[in-house]
Amino acid sequence: MKTSKYLDELKGKSQEALAQDLVAAKKELFNLRFQNATNQLDNTARIKEVRKNIARIQTVITQKKKEA
Repeated sequence: MKTSKYLDELKGKSQEALAQDLVAAKKELFNLRFQNATNQLDNTARIKEVRKNIARIQTVITQKKKEA
């Protein structure tokens, strides 16, 4: 499944790499929302997907902090 592959990939990354991914995902979400507001966004489902990816990244960051 695609989600489990993505989670395994996230779990293998360092804290710094996860923080960079989180920033990139938040920027992408901002851009998608901006495009949606100006009616330029074709695939609105991408917003939901990016939001879930942000939550996944934050969950992995929290898990790594608890382990340390």
